Amino acid sequence: MANISTKYLGLELKSPVIVGSSPLTDSVEKVKKLAAAGAGAVVLKSLFEEQILIDVDAQRVNNMYDSFGDAENYLTYYTKQKNIGDYLQLIKDCKQETTIPIIASINCTSHGEWVDFALKMQNAGADALELNVFVLPADPEFTGFDYEKSYFDIISQVTDVISIPMSIKMSHYFSGMANFFIRLSHTEIKGMVLFNRFYSPDVDIHTEKITSQSFQSLAVDNSMVLRWMGILSPKVACDLASSTGVVNGESVIKNMLVGAQAVQVVSSIIKNGPQVISEMNESLSSWMDSKNYKKTTEFIGKLNQKNVRKPILFERAQFMKYFSDADFVKL
Repeated sequence: MANISTKYLGLELKSPVIVGSSPLTDSVEKVKKLAAAGAGAVVLKSLFEEQILIDVDAQRVNNMYDSFGDAENYLTYYTKQKNIGDYLQLIKDCKQETTIPIIASINCTSHGEWVDFALKMQNAGADALELNVFVLPADPEFTGFDYEKSYFDIISQVTDVISIPMSIKMSHYFSGMANFFIRLSHTEIKGMVLFNRFYSPDVDIHTEKITSQSFQSLAVDNSMVLRWMGILSPKVACDLASSTGVVNGESVIKNMLVGAQAVQVVSSIIKNGPQVISEMNESLSSWMDSKNYKKTTEFIGKLNQKNVRKPILFERAQFMKYFSDADFVKL
């Protein structure tokens, strides 16, 4: 029988299926169910930079009541402070109750004193840290260089205080993306996750209000991940994991063939339950048996840009074949 285990961030995973940061991973009971279903690892629901800074501010003040003078502000502070303590306890409990790697997560936009909290996560027992970093490049006063520099600053500060492996969950909002990702991979990070899924605005034409689109991904959303995974996997100096649009066993196999050491899944589990993980593992194992692959290392990256006969296929952006076909569109 095929061995579906893989190595990601230096961690041994019994399955390449990682449950991504989400409400699915915000309690030890949920994490235990995911582990029982066959998850290779979990990324705990993210703490946000703003929450952590509350903890930093608390250490600066001698008289808490001077800084949080009224009852409402004090209760807000207490609630956020408790959430931070609960997060560290969640790491400890998950490590005690399961045997799979537990990856802590911070959602951040800048470097600063919050990075010291990463050490607390490490001390609580986290096997690795995932930084979910994103700043929308919408400020005309900032150049591409300014935005890129913020990533290097964050990485430098965090890796100075922790020894556990760290990954960065990336977006695709970069002008020279291949160049930037390759340079990032030569820092102290051990992995990158492609790609972040963001809040996306929508417009309700009936109420004439700005609303939000669904946060859940679809299979079609994986196409950009496949393109860039195939381009980057033979060039970067760190591990890569796919995220967004990984919905079934077939998509797990596709992403691994173009170079992913692991995949992160959320939406499909939310829709169909933890058994999706078991189904993905079974599909992967059956496919490997049908192809006579004994280990995942035998096919990971087999179809990346370096190894395919027509590497231009990863860069083709125009529908030349279809739009030159007179039968494709009939007016």
